[in-house]
Amino acid sequence: MSRELARKVADAVLYEGYMLYPYRRSAIKNQQRWSFGILYPPAFEEVQSGTERSVMHSECLLEMKNRDAKLEGELRFLQLTQIGDDREEGIERSVEFSMPLPGDWHTVPFTLPANSHLGSLMDDSGRTIGTVKRTQQELSGTATVLSEPVGDGVIKLTVEVINESRCDSTRRDRNSALQRSLLSAHTILSLSHGEFISLLDPPAHLRDAVSRCKNVGNFPVLIGEEGERDMMLCSPIVLYDYPQIAPESAGDFYDATEMDEMLTLRVMTLTDEEKTEVRNSDERVRDLLQRTEETAREQLMRTHGTIRGLRPTTPSQKESA
Repeated sequence: MSRELARKVADAVLYEGYMLYPYRRSAIKNQQRWSFGILYPPAFEEVQSGTERSVMHSECLLEMKNRDAKLEGELRFLQLTQIGDDREEGIERSVEFSMPLPGDWHTVPFTLPANSHLGSLMDDSGRTIGTVKRTQQELSGTATVLSEPVGDGVIKLTVEVINESRCDSTRRDRNSALQRSLLSAHTILSLSHGEFISLLDPPAHLRDAVSRCKNVGNFPVLIGEEGERDMMLCSPIVLYDYPQIAPESAGDFYDATEMDEMLTLRVMTLTDEEKTEVRNSDERVRDLLQRTEETAREQLMRTHGTIRGLRPTTPSQKESA
């Protein structure tokens, strides 16, 4: 079970789209929070109209090796924290659950109470220059797991995550709803004494059962080292089995689907005024800027022209080239 590898991929999912280049709050693309897998409060008008959702529903199959089979799961998401009047940052949250297999319904309620406190305000050198108010709205919901036999030693697993947070009916704007939302919500499922079935490449005798699996707002893929089948990532981003972080990548860039090399070059073109604004935003983005400034040449050498593999060409391919 490659937990470290799985965590790296899950973290990439968690922060995909967290902040977009040029990483400044004043940039038009960063005026509205953008990420995959947002579960809004059910009373939010776009949930009511069907254009957004408050529920994530996952279904997959697994094979038990013996009666000691056990499922462990972790729901992960970001909770927005309002900082002063014009800044936000995401705080990592998780809800863990476990159950023996086969089992029945298992429901885990969770509540994150509202919180407001004063935090330190620092300048570029790290010196405290004042205080700023940090505010979090209450979040509540449930994670429900159901396992049911569908064949000899084969279990169908259903995981449903529901955001049950209240949304102020007098404030129906998206920014207010985001304060009560689960951002980048996904689950990591781990199995002992059993193996998950790939939904992308199932064995022939389970293809019909796999075709009946329903997934809404996510898609489960095998995760870990190639060939391992004891972990599944229910991701709001459609991935293939065994996704990996490119070894050449120096760290998160957050900007969805962009290449590290291109983003490194773009960060290098920021003006001093723009860099100051970046430093005054989010801690993760400040670290990104510092890392790029200190190791830009090394990053470009690692990422430029990387070849994943070579294969011989046939005579016909050479002739047509």
